[in-house]
Amino acid sequence: MACGSCGTTENGVPKGCKSNGNCGTGTCGSGSQKLAVFDWLSNMTLPSGQERFNIFEVRFKNGRKHFYKNVDNLPITMGDIVAVEGNPGHDIGTVSLAGELVKVQMKKRKITEDHEDVKKIYRKASQRDIDVWQQSRAKEEETQRRGREILGGLGLQMKLSDVEYQGDGNKATFYYTAESRVDFRQLIRDLASAFSIRVEMKQVGARQEAARLGGVGSCGRELCCSTWLTDFRKVSTSAARYQQLSLNPLKLAGQCGKLKCCLNFELDTYLDALKSFPKQDVILKTEKGDAIFVKMDIFKEHLWYTYKEERFKWFRLTLEQVLEIIKLNKKGEKSATLEEYESDVEVAVKVDFEDAVGQDSLTRFDAPKKNKRRRNNRNKKKVVHANANKPASPNKPNGNKPARKNTNRKPQAKSQNNAVQQNKPKPRPKRKPNTNNNQQPKGEVKKTNKPRRNPNRNRKNNTPKNGNDFEK
Repeated sequence: MACGSCGTTENGVPKGCKSNGNCGTGTCGSGSQKLAVFDWLSNMTLPSGQERFNIFEVRFKNGRKHFYKNVDNLPITMGDIVAVEGNPGHDIGTVSLAGELVKVQMKKRKITEDHEDVKKIYRKASQRDIDVWQQSRAKEEETQRRGREILGGLGLQMKLSDVEYQGDGNKATFYYTAESRVDFRQLIRDLASAFSIRVEMKQVGARQEAARLGGVGSCGRELCCSTWLTDFRKVSTSAARYQQLSLNPLKLAGQCGKLKCCLNFELDTYLDALKSFPKQDVILKTEKGDAIFVKMDIFKEHLWYTYKEERFKWFRLTLEQVLEIIKLNKKGEKSATLEEYESDVEVAVKVDFEDAVGQDSLTRFDAPKKNKRRRNNRNKKKVVHANANKPASPNKPNGNKPARKNTNRKPQAKSQNNAVQQNKPKPRPKRKPNTNNNQQPKGEVKKTNKPRRNPNRNRKNNTPKNGNDFEK
């Protein structure tokens, strides 16, 4: 789908935002392309004698659209900027749809051609009108900031979500959300005196606020309410129960704080599939005891049951098996145990489907990978510590790294071998055996080298006790 209202396409793909099917002009990001409709009847010729539909759809800020009648039969096409009737003055907008598809949109919104909401198109916007319109749009962010400051000073329980200036700059519409009724008469006076403009307050709901502001949902796409969804249907928690979803408000709620609108998209498919399933409060009577329902897989037609007395183990059964057990119970008979039924299911699953790759395992990426780098570093450290005390070999000049072998060299001479042997550490000399006869046997006290005392001499003066000096 290419953009048919401007020349910013190349090979059918818009420039700028690179989003197929959306306009690539400079208005992306300002919210002017929300809820865009492609006119697939624009190139078709009308039957003879039939005039073209004279009402156009005009788009304003954040997807706000209205229908306007071309009273003066101006040559208007999609993408033209026009000046339309305002309240009061005039407003500036872009023609988003023309032709027969406008009838479909009016029928969808239940608006007739003579409805009071269908106003007039004054003229095509001149350059002066566009300049005033852009200057007014540039003041919206600052006006919103100061408006929130005034709102906080008054202490009103309301949230100012957006501000939109009219095309002529004489009026500003303040969009707000509030849970209860708010008296904002004093707020209007303060805003009118602060900005010297005509003020209009408009309350919107939480869903309308999210649709106006836009954003990205948990699915990774733009919000449905800001791109294509126009009617907000009621969403209840029963839609999540039918789809076997956990009632977690953090996962089921959207950016607006309400339940997600997409819960209703597949609800009819689930309701059709659940017609053949038994009710969840049905109790299965078996030979081992009564079994109660736990959970189900709707599209695989699998149900899990457990015994009342032994709830630590669940048994998987097929829909046919459960219906068979219920049929037996209605006749007053008890079925076989759940273990027997589950064994039949496991055999059938293995025959029907073989998971050779393991792609259906939810935990296939949970196993942590072993870090080989740490193991290699540890082995290196052990080798370094083991070789630290070894002397460096002359054949290994770089420490413990082996030197390259040179096969071209001749064997070394004997003198070189002798020199190499001299560099080797000398072996420790062996201890000579003690030839002294005074060597004491093991276990006795070791004797010193002092001379033995003669028992026949005195200790003090080393004189003989009997006065006679004699030699040993």
